[in-house]
Amino acid sequence: AKLAGLAPIANDSGKRSGRRPVRGGRAGPRGVLFLVASIVAKYDPHLAAFKQRLQTAGKEKMVIRIALARKLLVILNAKARDARNEFANAT
Repeated sequence: AKLAGLAPIANDSGKRSGRRPVRGGRAGPRGVLFLVASIVAKYDPHLAAFKQRLQTAGKEKMVIRIALARKLLVILNAKARDARNEFANAT
């Protein structure tokens, strides 16, 4: 998530703590993940329900976009891992 720029980065010092913005990473993949996540949320019932839960909780639009993109990244990484394992077992 940090490589794609979707991980929250702490900016705490002493007693001060607050919002943890996402920054850094690669802008290209992050933009693609934002775009694809918003489209997938329309068609995948699990992501649509997740988005609805965040909206009813009163989260900001950008927070919802980041959460959807991060969840999509986790799903894609799991699918790639499973495909790699199937390929290794087949040979």
